[in-house]
Amino acid sequence: MGNTNTDKKPLDVLILAAGLGTRMRSNLAKVLHKLDGRTLIGHVLRTASKLEPRKIYSVVGHQRDDVESEVLRQIEASKAGFVIQEKQLGTGDAVNSARIHLENEDSILLVLSGDVPLINAETLSSLVDQHSKYKGGVAACTILSVELDDPTGYGRVVRNEGEFARIVEQKDGNEEELKIREINSGIYCFDTKKLFKALSKVQNDNAQGEYYLTDVPGILESKGEAVSIYKHDDKSEIEGINSRIQLADMEKILRQKTIEKLMSEDGVTFVDPDNVYISADAKIASDTVIYPDVTIEGETQIGANCVIRSGTRIADSKIGNGVTILDNCVITNAEVGDNCNVGPFAHLRPAARMEEGSKVGNFVEMKKTTLGKNSKANHLTYLGDATVGENTNIGAGTITCNYDGKNKHATEIGNDVKIGSDTMLVAPIKVGDGAATGAGTVATKDIPANKLAVGHPARAIKTLMKEE
Repeated sequence: MGNTNTDKKPLDVLILAAGLGTRMRSNLAKVLHKLDGRTLIGHVLRTASKLEPRKIYSVVGHQRDDVESEVLRQIEASKAGFVIQEKQLGTGDAVNSARIHLENEDSILLVLSGDVPLINAETLSSLVDQHSKYKGGVAACTILSVELDDPTGYGRVVRNEGEFARIVEQKDGNEEELKIREINSGIYCFDTKKLFKALSKVQNDNAQGEYYLTDVPGILESKGEAVSIYKHDDKSEIEGINSRIQLADMEKILRQKTIEKLMSEDGVTFVDPDNVYISADAKIASDTVIYPDVTIEGETQIGANCVIRSGTRIADSKIGNGVTILDNCVITNAEVGDNCNVGPFAHLRPAARMEEGSKVGNFVEMKKTTLGKNSKANHLTYLGDATVGENTNIGAGTITCNYDGKNKHATEIGNDVKIGSDTMLVAPIKVGDGAATGAGTVATKDIPANKLAVGHPARAIKTLMKEE
């Protein structure tokens, strides 16, 4: 997304992330709970970064070291700033904690909540644009609002002849005010200098005994400053998370949106859309068929014309075109080439790579291993720290013995090799092109090309002709 900064004023972002989240009933800070495999604050940080702000400040308090670490995992340290809210005295106090960093900045400040993860960059960009161009100038404050069928619990936006008048919190509203369905989302743009001047006038004489950020727009309006309202039409974007029930509900909403998009826009078939889990970051090409109870996590990419059977989990992996993945496979940080077959009950661990047309079958495990073009490991095999060439067959029960108790060692298997059942290849070891092993072989030394090796320890007993 292009830079939303105005020509005159840079954009800064302030994310409120200091809350305890007591209703989560958790020892983990609320903003560190995960939605779609990403922390709540991770979602907000990713969205905010798309606006290309000058700086993203996070207000931290509860478990601040862990929250700071997560922020620095998501964005560059040069872009990150941290503000400590020592006590939980309300949203106004949280923003006021940033005074030392921001009160003298001639900027636009976008205030976000760390527990509102579905807000999208396009919405925020439109909010900033309206703020920057309101009635031919820059507003002092712009409030993002939505209309809800049931606004209970939210602050109401009170208007006067269509223009902003004030925000009234649920516990402070009278009967007429509580009938209003337009609510404050808790997302704002401010003229930074004017925000901190107004914050100095905020009092805590309310039902909660807290300093409300929601009082600031009213204070600005009373001083004759321009306060605008950006009314948005998608209420799901501004929903916050305060409990595990809400977290599960939001997971369901996000998953449903993801699956509907994949079906309607990308041509993916889901046999049972209600019983799959698909990451919003996953990409799946047309005419792929996904059966029930499949889990696809992270930034997984799946090509066209694939079949993924029940019970399979794929995480942060790349799957080519025309791939069949049978039941109950686990594939993590791995790569599967075009027209491969996997499973059932196969496990591809990190840095496993299957090249075009290769096959991994029942109870085969691969780790940091490349299986060459048209090669096969059909049954009960472990391939670790190995390279397997093309058109090679790995017999049932084969193990690359890659660990000597202290270090991992590599196994190299060439092209057109036949590895007999129950072969142990004790690394480091090389098996030459066209070689073969007999059943039960234990190889501790290299096997030359075109040799048949048998026994324990293995010995070469025959030179194989091409037709053999």
